Order: sequence, then C-alpha cells, then structure tokens
Amino acid sequence: MTTRRLLLALGLAALLAACGRPEPPGPAPAGRAAGAEPLRVLATSDLRDLEPLAAQIEAATGVPVKFRFGGTMESTQAVLEGRAEADAAWFANAKYLLSDAAGQSRVKLQEKIMLSPIAVGVSESDAARFGWDKPGTRLTWADLARHARDGRLQYALANPATSNQGFMALLGVVAAAGGKGEALGAADVDRGAIADFLKGYRIVGDNSTYLAEQFTKQQGTRANAFINYESWLLSLNASGRLREKLHLIYPHEGVSTADYPLMLLNDARRADYLKVVAYLKGDAAQLWLARQTLRRPIKPELARQVEDLLPARGMQVELPFSPDRQLADGLIDAYLNEFRRPIASTFVLDTSGSMQGQRRGQLVEALHYVAGGDASLTGRIARLTNREKLWFMTFSSNVSPPVLFEVPAGTRPAKGVLPQADTEAKQAALRRVRDAADALHMEGGTALFDAVYEGLTHMLAERKRNPGYQYSVVAFTDGKNTAGRRLDEFRIAYEQLPEDVRGIPVFMVLFGDASEAELKSLVELTGGRLFDARKTPLYQVFRDIRAFQ
Repeated sequence: MTTRRLLLALGLAALLAACGRPEPPGPAPAGRAAGAEPLRVLATSDLRDLEPLAAQIEAATGVPVKFRFGGTMESTQAVLEGRAEADAAWFANAKYLLSDAAGQSRVKLQEKIMLSPIAVGVSESDAARFGWDKPGTRLTWADLARHARDGRLQYALANPATSNQGFMALLGVVAAAGGKGEALGAADVDRGAIADFLKGYRIVGDNSTYLAEQFTKQQGTRANAFINYESWLLSLNASGRLREKLHLIYPHEGVSTADYPLMLLNDARRADYLKVVAYLKGDAAQLWLARQTLRRPIKPELARQVEDLLPARGMQVELPFSPDRQLADGLIDAYLNEFRRPIASTFVLDTSGSMQGQRRGQLVEALHYVAGGDASLTGRIARLTNREKLWFMTFSSNVSPPVLFEVPAGTRPAKGVLPQADTEAKQAALRRVRDAADALHMEGGTALFDAVYEGLTHMLAERKRNPGYQYSVVAFTDGKNTAGRRLDEFRIAYEQLPEDVRGIPVFMVLFGDASEAELKSLVELTGGRLFDARKTPLYQVFRDIRAFQ
C-alpha cells in the first residue's frame, strides 16, 4: 500500500552527515547530448536523501534526471489519474498502486532498487525493563498491540492514512490478527486488534523528518518507541540526537518491506529508464545506497559486504499484501473515522481587511474543501471526520470567541472495516461549516499572536475537560502582526503555560505578506509546522495539514 506524504529533506541529510559516509559513487562522465530532456521522476518524500544521485546517474549514463518530490497519497493519486507529469515514479512501495487496474495500466515497467523493512524502535532502557531485548525474545504484532493497550508501548508513527510506513504497520497488526495472509478481506479484520494497537499512538505526523524531530524532543516523556523503516531508525541511532538509542524489534510473524520500485510511466523514455535502472542496480550505486542511506542492497552478495552496518536479523518473513482493494480502502476509512483518537482543533482565521477579495475567496474555498464530499484518495484525508470537534476563532484587530462545530459519530459495521456512507447528521454538520465559511467578513488589523495564544489556551482548557482527543491549532494569516502581542511577548506568555502545552502543535499557513521568519519561529516554539500557501493552493495546504492531525 502506498499512501501519502512521507519524509525527509534536510533533516535526514543532517542525520546521515553525522554518520560520516562517503559521497555518491560514479564513473567519469559519459557525456550528455546537447539539449537532452531530463528524465522526470516523481518520487515520494522519503527519497529526498537520494537527490545527490541525480548528478551521478547523468555522469554514468548520460541521462539527466530531474526529481520532483511529493507525498505518497497525492503521488499515487496523480499516477492513477494520469496526471503525474513524469516519465517515471519512484515510491517506497507500489503494492497499493498496482492493486488498481488503472495503476497497472499506467506502469509500463518496474524494477526494485533497494530494501528496508518496517521495524519498531524502542528506547533501550524500556526494552531492557520489559525484557524485550533478551536474546531469543520473539515479539509478535499481537504482543505489540497488547503492550500498546496496556501502556507499555507509546509510539511515534506516520499517519496510516497518508504514509506507506504508517499503513504497513497497521496492516501488520491486522494481517497477524486475521491469520489469513493474502486471503484476508475487509470483512475479516479484527477490530479489537486495531483499537488495542492505536491506544499507544502518541506522536502523529505526515513524514519521518517531522516525526524524528518530535520524537527526539519527547522521547522518554510522551513516547518510548518509533515505528518506521529500519533505515530511518538506524540513521536516528547513528545521529547522536536521541536521548538514548533505539532497540530494533522485527515482529516475529512477519513485516512489510519497502522495495523502492522505480516505475516507468512514459514508454517513450524506455531506453533512458533502462540505463538508469542498470546504474542503480550496479554494485557501486547499491553499496553507496547501503552505506549512505542504510537501505539494504537487492543483491545478497552485496548485502554481505555491508553486514557491519545492518542488523543480521533485520530481514524477516514478508507479510503478504492482500489483493482485496476494499481491505485497504476500508482500513483507511475506519482509521480516520473510528479508531484513531478523534481530532479537536481550533482554526484561527485571519479576517483582517487585507483578506478581502481573492484571499477571502481562497480561504472560503479551502474551508468548503475540508467540509465537502471529495471521495478521492486525497479528499478522504482532507475532509472532517466522524467525532471531530472544530472551532472557528476569527481575528482582526481583536480576537473573537471560538465557535464550535461537531461532527457526530457514524455507524459502525458489526465486523470488518467496510467503508461507511455519511449519515444525514454528518452531512448537516459539514453544511454548517460551509455556511460559516460563507459568512466570514473581512475588516480591521491583524492581532495574530494574540489569536494564536487564545487558540492555545482554549485547546488547553478543552483538553483538560476531554483528554481523549488529539488537539492542535491551525492558524491562517496573510499579513504581518499589527495589533496586540509581538512575537517576543508571545514567547514569554507561551513559556508560562503548563508544560503539557507542548503536546498541542500550532500549524501556521502563510500567504500574502505575512512574515515568514516570525511564523517559522512560532512553529519551532510550539512543535508545529509552517505551510506556504503562496506556492501551494490553499485547499491543498489544508489537505497537507490534516495528515499531521
């Protein structure tokens, strides 16, 4: 299964630099034909650490390569709909894409390039305390789900609805509980196993860079484990950034392995694609990939040359991927609407005078999008989910009281994870959100930091009353702060809030003339993330934010 926005960028580059590994290999330049068109590769975000290979590929093959990175979910959707605008795609895993007839028709060729299994990294002190590190210990997915239910396993994991590694971890629990392998269907899913496993879900995010940052800050306090690809966990251990290293657990009954297929989409570039594949599967590139990124070589004889870097027991039985498309879609739907901790968020909305006109139209359109009925892969992630609480807190020169919108719980199947249609009550709740968006009125100044502070204190109070929700603040602004607190005053006030405010991230959406430097400082302080709507449509920014909630 591939899903959506995953990893790294500069974060992993920094981690790997700390390991002191060599630069990419490559023979002397083979030469490039004048005016040669680059091979356009749509790659998922977890492959950003491979960007240095572009120059090496061209030097070795004469084929220029241009990477474009995106989340797994949106990249999968783009390929399925024939709008990838790429000659090739490079995902961590293509099982979900190729389980669809449209995906099969889009992919002309595919070649697996490297390997990295899903693993559970547990803080060494806790692994020792619970006896999980003893030689011969065989923990299963069922064991891990039970430990999560009982509070011993509290983990960080990429959103299962938007990321490959998150979904594969959840599927591991489901496959082990079902015991049917490839015959497992949507109706066979053990609902109790999902509920138990997700009780330990503490740090949510859309990509591994963000999760690594948050886990590093909260290891030993909010979480004691990180579920991800083996390569990521090994890189974190090598980085020196953790409070303590992670003990890697590979569930005994099997794991899912990312095999990173490079897929040809444009048959007219077949010859160039084959040259690139030949280089990537060659000894020099395979050994560089292993040493630089800690992903395993495809060839066993090369794997033996890097045994000093990779755990000997790392490659376990491969869990089968069920071809039942309803299982994958139903599992995502059930995760979003039933099993995960319900979302509670305050949308801090800039209604200052500068938001009038086109910017108001963008904001209203985006709010309609999250309260709409888009049934696509990406649309399901963006929209409001069952049991969700949402407050609109508008601000201009002053901050208005929050207005609550609550999405009711939906119906649940007696067994399995078959997708459920929206109830009339949910449709009515979504309609109220759209009506409120239409009624937004823009005038006055911009008391941004006052509004964010009020949003945070509101969420703190709500969490005290209802601790079972996952809380966040999402703020949208197009201008510089002109009223109320300044950033330095906000910082002082924030640091005086209770320590548990650290578990409420602030996600900032930047568009218009807002100060990027100030907003970056704010999200770094609050453990959130900055989204730039000047470069990305605002409705897409909303979709991205939802993956972090």
